[in-house]
Amino acid sequence: MKRKSICLLTGLLLAALLGCSTGEGIDPSSSEVSVSTEESSSETTSSDPAVETPAASADPAEEITLKEVFAAHGMKVGTCLTTNMISRSLTNQLILDQFNSVTMENSMKPDATLSQKKSKANGSLTVEFNRDAKKMLDWAKENGIAMRGHTLVWYSQTPEWIFHEGFDSKNAFVDREEMLSRMESMIRGTFEQIEELGYGDVIYAYDVVNEAWMENGSMRQNHWSDIIGDDYLWYAFYYANKYAPESIDLYYNDYNEQFKTQTLLDFVNTLVDENGNYLLDGVGFQAHLYTSDSLDQYFKNLEAIASTGLKIQLTELDVCLGKYQAPGKPTEENLKKQGQFYYDLINGLFERVDKGLVKMDALTFWGFSDGMSWRKEYSPLLYDSSIKPKYALYGALQLKDYAGF
Repeated sequence: MKRKSICLLTGLLLAALLGCSTGEGIDPSSSEVSVSTEESSSETTSSDPAVETPAASADPAEEITLKEVFAAHGMKVGTCLTTNMISRSLTNQLILDQFNSVTMENSMKPDATLSQKKSKANGSLTVEFNRDAKKMLDWAKENGIAMRGHTLVWYSQTPEWIFHEGFDSKNAFVDREEMLSRMESMIRGTFEQIEELGYGDVIYAYDVVNEAWMENGSMRQNHWSDIIGDDYLWYAFYYANKYAPESIDLYYNDYNEQFKTQTLLDFVNTLVDENGNYLLDGVGFQAHLYTSDSLDQYFKNLEAIASTGLKIQLTELDVCLGKYQAPGKPTEENLKKQGQFYYDLINGLFERVDKGLVKMDALTFWGFSDGMSWRKEYSPLLYDSSIKPKYALYGALQLKDYAGF
């Protein structure tokens, strides 16, 4: 293998902020999958019911930030990012105060980074970062914020035209060899853009493949697999390993990881070169969880994947009140339970990292305010829709006395 690699805002802030969205989830007691397209969330002006929170006058969180708490365990802590967040001074400052890692919500997905016009002109699949991507990369560079790249090879938000002759969806599909060539061009072009535009020191990890497996152990069928074959996954990591700089770790990223443990174990062990060295550096757990989930079982599954020696990252963490398709009300009792869950989850991760049981260098929350969440009806994040701190924030900060216990 060639690579080895707050001041806290407690006052009432304005709502009506854009936020992050994501993919899929499944009920732990059901095999039914609920699909939600990854797209920009609409603005919200809703406010949460008033709930009791620790008195601000005695708030120790004013003296500590998330990034300080995580740094004590050798970890970065992040949020998803949109241009709207950094264009608004209040949310921009909160991100700078609390986080030292970000992941773009949409602007580095294939439909945002591939140019049909230039691909036709060049005769090969061509990467061109758009204005929003450059704005966020510049912001990250200027503020010393690290970034996760998300994502390269994915069944969704990938333009149809890349699979067809002449880069035109009206034409026939290309053959296996041409599609492999286009995959290589896309991956090579992405990392070349990163270097040419001066962002090599900003991006520290990249999701090479996103959501390729189903809960029943079968591979998700899509144009990549239909044209290339099941080994498209191996080739994706082979090309990424070939072209990515040493400073960028390569990840496989998936949702409902707690139901795919054996599948993921079997899969990552196929991603090796001719010498048996891994072609990837880590596995990303999206971690879209519920307060009804079993943390004991979650940790067992996490440790099983970590036993490979690969890094683990929680890449899109949120913890919903209630359970799948049954949102819990943001009552005092439920919000306290959420705070306890966040405390126990992060405390358990820290314990395993400190003992060397899990190699984890970053955790990313999929946003920070309920009103900006793709699952806002479940109240899943650290701040309410008015960006007031919840028990969840104190849990994440490991302030047990304030986390709802």
